[in-house]
Amino acid sequence: MRSIFPDHDRGTTTNLDREPTADELAAIDKEMPVILADIDLLDAQIMLLDRQPNELDARRIRRAEHKLMTARRDLANSSREFPAGGAA
Repeated sequence: MRSIFPDHDRGTTTNLDREPTADELAAIDKEMPVILADIDLLDAQIMLLDRQPNELDARRIRRAEHKLMTARRDLANSSREFPAGGAA
């Protein structure tokens, strides 16, 4: 019976066999503030899995959410392309 999977021994490479390109690393670096802010929010939420939140916990969650929204806004604004002519 013949295999339906491609033969990777012929010199073909998959996307998993290569290192990230400079452009991909630059994109990851640009998104890093959003990634870190998301991790902070997840950490704050994980701390509340086994207990009732108090005022300090609620403040921590609000701060983490605000940090994440700010990072997302900054990323969205930085990736927007503006016309070269000045005022839009």
